[in-house]
Amino acid sequence: MADAVETQAIVEPLLKNIQEMLNEEKWTRAALSNYSTGQFKELDLLLKDAKKRKVYNDLKKLCDEHLVHTKNSIIALYLSGMIALSRQLIDDAVLVNLVTIFVDNHKWGIVRYLCEGILEHGESKFALRTLAECYKNENEEEPIVGIWERLVKADYEEADIAKSLAEHFEKAKDTETAVDYYKKALHRYINKGLFTNVREIWSKLIEYCPEDIDFFLHVEKRIAKNINSEKAVVLLEDVFNSCRKRGEIDISINILKLILQYDERDSSARKEITECYRIKYENHSQLEEYIRISNLTQNWRNVREAITDFEKHIAFDKGSYVFHRTWGVGRISAIQGDEIVVDFAKKRSHSMALKMAVNALQTLSKNHIWVLKATQKKEKLYERVKNDHAWALKIVIRSFGNSCDLKRIKAELVPSVLSAGEWTAWGNRARDILKADPGFGVSQTNIDLFTVRDRPISIEEKLYNEFKAEKNFFDRIAIIRNFESQKEAELDSEFFSEMFAYFSGYLRSFNQVNEQIVSAYLLIKEMAGRHPNLEKNLVTDFNSIFNNIEDVPSLFLGLKDTRLKEDFLLQTRLNITGWQDIYVRLFPYALLPSIIISLEKEGCEDKLTAMIRDCFENYRDNREAVVWFLKNEKNSPRFLNAGISEEKKIITLIYILDISFRDIDNHRDTTENRKINKQAYTLLFKDGYLESFIRSADQDTILRIYTLVEDVKDLDPGDKLKLRGIIQERNPEIKFAGGTEKKVSRGLIVTAAKYEEKQRQLAHIMEVEVPANSKEIAYALSLGDLRENAEYKAAKEKQEILNSTVAKLKEEIERAQLFDPSTVNIERVSFGTRAILVNQNTGEETEYIVLGPWESDPENHIISYLSPFGSAILNKKEGEEFESSFDKTRDAVKVRYIIKAITAVSQ
Repeated sequence: MADAVETQAIVEPLLKNIQEMLNEEKWTRAALSNYSTGQFKELDLLLKDAKKRKVYNDLKKLCDEHLVHTKNSIIALYLSGMIALSRQLIDDAVLVNLVTIFVDNHKWGIVRYLCEGILEHGESKFALRTLAECYKNENEEEPIVGIWERLVKADYEEADIAKSLAEHFEKAKDTETAVDYYKKALHRYINKGLFTNVREIWSKLIEYCPEDIDFFLHVEKRIAKNINSEKAVVLLEDVFNSCRKRGEIDISINILKLILQYDERDSSARKEITECYRIKYENHSQLEEYIRISNLTQNWRNVREAITDFEKHIAFDKGSYVFHRTWGVGRISAIQGDEIVVDFAKKRSHSMALKMAVNALQTLSKNHIWVLKATQKKEKLYERVKNDHAWALKIVIRSFGNSCDLKRIKAELVPSVLSAGEWTAWGNRARDILKADPGFGVSQTNIDLFTVRDRPISIEEKLYNEFKAEKNFFDRIAIIRNFESQKEAELDSEFFSEMFAYFSGYLRSFNQVNEQIVSAYLLIKEMAGRHPNLEKNLVTDFNSIFNNIEDVPSLFLGLKDTRLKEDFLLQTRLNITGWQDIYVRLFPYALLPSIIISLEKEGCEDKLTAMIRDCFENYRDNREAVVWFLKNEKNSPRFLNAGISEEKKIITLIYILDISFRDIDNHRDTTENRKINKQAYTLLFKDGYLESFIRSADQDTILRIYTLVEDVKDLDPGDKLKLRGIIQERNPEIKFAGGTEKKVSRGLIVTAAKYEEKQRQLAHIMEVEVPANSKEIAYALSLGDLRENAEYKAAKEKQEILNSTVAKLKEEIERAQLFDPSTVNIERVSFGTRAILVNQNTGEETEYIVLGPWESDPENHIISYLSPFGSAILNKKEGEEFESSFDKTRDAVKVRYIIKAITAVSQ
């Protein structure tokens, strides 16, 4: 109590002193000319003291109340504004008002002090802009550049200062930095639609970085979209003139094609592209003839069709490589008028009409992968491909129009160059190179297609291209996060701006809240926490969004990103009344320990216990939650307090196992059901939960549980047999009617040796027989008329047999369950045992080995446990008698046997 009085005695004089200062300022109406930076330094000491005394709230309240009546109080404005700034409050109107007062009165020393104080708490566009003006009025040119640089980073819309910075560095002969700022200014002028400014900077960039064609083409697309296509053509013409002067004919042709896409009637561009073709193919023997044939110079013909026609023809010249789908790779040995002569490996000096050749042959570059495989020694090509991944990737990608996915790359290299086994390591290394090497990029239309870059690509542009190509919303979130994390990435770049605008656009107009709206809000909130200048894009709040969610659990499931789910939970806890009940509703879908922890801290043990009971009562809708609780909470006090019996836990798991099997068979949420099925199976059988329960349960309960297990038709018969054995070991008096399943839809017990043999058989068919059959079909097709083509029919019949064999092998291998010899039980006849039977009719002894269908060899007395006789002797003990018949007719004679001995089969 004494301490409280002492604290109060210290605090009150501080606030009283400030109150007196405010009153004195009001009564004396101190002139602005009387203020100096020294007085603000004294106010800073008061702020420091107030923070130490923990009276910030009282001080701000005092100043805010004073400002209601005295809105231009310098002391109140400063103290209130600086306290708000220290708390990172968005509204900086108070300090803006204060600084403006001194700017209007040209008190530049104070303005400078105030702005520098504001900037100590983070970047402020207002403070930076005002500080630059202050330096200008004090004739301090040097610091202005640094302030401008900070302002351009803080204000993504500022274009004029970005241009001024570019001019400054241009004057200082720092061309690289000047170009960076010119590019920033250019993109910002495009956003403002100021084409005159764009054109001026465009000319500068053509002068300083004419080789950066990718940049110019990217900007050209933005100009066409943000301003109009006519302006885009004007800029492309500037780039074309620059390339033409430098002799870059290929680039000039590509730019002219773009111009003609915008306006196919542009006669000037058509004339220019014809001249460029003449320069590029000046040594081609048929140049003028192909120009004539394609009507390239005739305005009456569609220019795009003419270009396509010309480029098809011009590829045909002596020495060029071509490909025919039957004869493979060939080389043009001569062109004689309207005919060409091609040397194919299996068809030398083949003559065909040029018109037919244009349609039937595909022209190839000398570095096309097909040409290399046809002309180089296999050993030489193998060594180059194996040891130089980047070279091989560039060869294959460029072979197919500079756009290729990994599937196509593999098809070109395996098995013709690399073996299937070698591809695994080679392919993994190739993926790393395609991802990290700046010489490779991705298509902007398909994330799976890779391209080769003539100019190394920056990490910013690479990620931007991936973002544009990616169609999945949540994968785009991963890309922009990756972009933000890059040290060299600039968040004021046009790449980041476009990506960020994609998400902020979701918040600007929406009628119904879905997972994209929520995710966009959470992502922007997350990034604004690290970059306050992005906070202006939060045009709504979490409460407004949450209150418009129709089905919270379904939406939560739709958030395909763990970090977003955690952020959703955090925002719910911080902003939504009754969040505890929402957490309880969400847990069966989320299964996040953080939910349990938050509810624990809030003292919601009763809610948690009730939630556990509800999950078990409604296990069909809460399968994953039931499994989660049994794996993670089985011994926790709240789980024990739920009062769920061991029998109910076991029965619920068996039901979940059965339901998930059924859903898998019906192709319903297959991936999720496989996961749940595996977890339930592991708990019941692998972790010994079911066995432990059976060994301690009474007979009625055991029979009830076994009946449920027996009804799970897709459960591996081996597990059912093992469970029978455990039950009969403890309860010998229990007898099971009938044998094991005659027909099994899932699960097939096999030995390791047979499993490996089947895998080798499948691999041989897929890697040897199928490719050979494909070649047989291709050869048969080349022979012509399929109606009388015996070779084709034979090859297709073989293909059907191979496909059927492959399908059967794959299905059997998928069902296979490897037998563990260490688990063999010789107390009863089971898989992996040898049984000696005595025929009581004749006294004859016969030895049988019980294995599976794959190992079955009846002539050598190796029988399948799934066969009728195998089912009859299964689970029989030594000395036990039984009757059986190999003939299933009504009049069949039954033979009585006795089990004489049971031993394990050596594996």
